[in-house]
Amino acid sequence: MSEKVSTLVEKKVIKVAIIEDFKLTRVGLRCALNENSDLQVVAEAEDAIEGLKLIDHQKPDVVLMDLGLPGMNGIEATIKIKEIHPDMKVIALTSHDREEEVLAALSSGASAYCLKDIDPTKLADVVRDVSIGVCWIDPMVAQMALNSFPKVDNIGFLPGKSQSEGRVPLTEREYEVLKHLVSGKSNTEIAKELIVSVHTAKAHVCSILQKMCVNDRVQAAVKAVKEGMV
Repeated sequence: MSEKVSTLVEKKVIKVAIIEDFKLTRVGLRCALNENSDLQVVAEAEDAIEGLKLIDHQKPDVVLMDLGLPGMNGIEATIKIKEIHPDMKVIALTSHDREEEVLAALSSGASAYCLKDIDPTKLADVVRDVSIGVCWIDPMVAQMALNSFPKVDNIGFLPGKSQSEGRVPLTEREYEVLKHLVSGKSNTEIAKELIVSVHTAKAHVCSILQKMCVNDRVQAAVKAVKEGMV
């Protein structure tokens, strides 16, 4: 009986596919992820066309997608994956110096946006989180996108503006939470910053998503950046 219980509580192995044209990076990602007993790289490809074929065959839970691929780029590939396998999760891998790529990635349908120099331990955590439906955006990616948009004037998105003026009616505290959300902070980190409970932070985030008419944290961050709310 104890052996059966032990088997039942074993962690589900998360199947991962890597689409990356630079072999050294691909090998590094594979080695780093396979060091975790609950993660298994089941497919690798150096271009999107081959990657899409392998994904159809292997049915991974999570795809690590380089956005700067030759031929079909990672953004196009991500859109195709989400069309064919809507429940499959994609983690977009971006570079520090590709601002346009970062901006395009924010609307590709990926569940997470990571810089390629992310710590391997953190990447493993992101894969685990994304596999269960969590959305994650690297603070540097959010900052790059933020720096790319012109600031609105003082009449812009201020707390308490009515929706009739074309503004999202966030409270002052929700506006503060939104800024932390755009910075990539989790509910726990937001709670710590604001000295409130995690439950309160989560409630603020849920309210923000509802008022902004978005489905998740990433969409909220993208909308906030694009519309100059932060």
